[in-house]
Amino acid sequence: MSSKDGRRSGDGGRGRTPRDGAGDARRGGNGDARRGGPRGGDGARAGGTPRRGGSSAQGSSAGRGAGEGREQGAGRGQAARATGAGRGAAAGRGRPAAGRGTSAPRAGQAAGRPRRPVRGQSTEPQRDVHVEDGVRLQKVLASAGLGSRRACEDLIAQGRVEVDGVRVTELGVRVDPARAVVHVDGMRLQLDSSRVTLALNKPRGVVSTMHDPDGRPSIAELVADRPERLFHVGRLDADSEGLLLLTNDGELANHLAHPSHEVAKTYLVTVRGKVAGNVANKFLHGIELEDGVVQADAYRVVDQVADQTMIEVVLHSGRNRVVRRMFEEVGYPVTRLVRTRIGPIALGNLRPGTTRVLGRTELGTLMAGVGL
Repeated sequence: MSSKDGRRSGDGGRGRTPRDGAGDARRGGNGDARRGGPRGGDGARAGGTPRRGGSSAQGSSAGRGAGEGREQGAGRGQAARATGAGRGAAAGRGRPAAGRGTSAPRAGQAAGRPRRPVRGQSTEPQRDVHVEDGVRLQKVLASAGLGSRRACEDLIAQGRVEVDGVRVTELGVRVDPARAVVHVDGMRLQLDSSRVTLALNKPRGVVSTMHDPDGRPSIAELVADRPERLFHVGRLDADSEGLLLLTNDGELANHLAHPSHEVAKTYLVTVRGKVAGNVANKFLHGIELEDGVVQADAYRVVDQVADQTMIEVVLHSGRNRVVRRMFEEVGYPVTRLVRTRIGPIALGNLRPGTTRVLGRTELGTLMAGVGL
């Protein structure tokens, strides 16, 4: 038979694997050249067709016949499954026999290695603020006017309450109301009911002192009905009017007066004539006075008529008569000066000569603003 006919009758051909018989390396061959077995496999010796024709007997002994060629590695994975040997596919691909699901752990993933802390999470143990013989925190919050005890329990459970800088979420915590520093949503609570802070609308002609040796009207006369021993925070000259704070809380007064906690103060100023437009630029960039440069935080013209102008000015400086001196320096003497705000505390519609106790939110915001 010619080589052409041999290629037709035999399925070995040029690298083609017979579809049946023991020579199918994909199904019946268990040899592997890489493992040291016969190069052509048992199938090639049993019935492989010669590369260029010839008898089937010659083809059966040709270990390097047409059945070998490209097919000697084609049966690597299939041969192992056909014979039950667990080395087939793994050995053919150079992988360990453990299989796909038993890969070794990666470096750094040892079972005993500790987990890294979450970013932003403190690794230090939380400080214990519990006082054994104290008062339950929810009761303290309710006494401070934050609502019912159930509502205060919800505030604690939501993580909105801090005691001495530690966030508290447990309902069984007890604190000492006389010593604990409690914040709710960042706002300081005044737990000492004996401490009080008042807002006073000081009238014109009253001096900012609790006693005047010259016998002039003083703010002491305006709070004579109060049982607390009060002292004023800051001052207004006798010709000025508006908001003053009075308190018996020495810690709050010291923080308000300290230069590092300069609280913004807002004034409504009336001057003679129409003020030139460049005055605002001077106030915002600083005006040179005999005791140094003073710069305004804000400057706004509220109203202007033929013979006078009303201006709102915001300052941090607490120097004596500083607002009047600034306007005199630019050539506009002040005819009336009213302080309308100190930090978050507004004068509102408080009548001249009267007082009101600061609310919980007002006081808490004021204390938080000065680092309490």
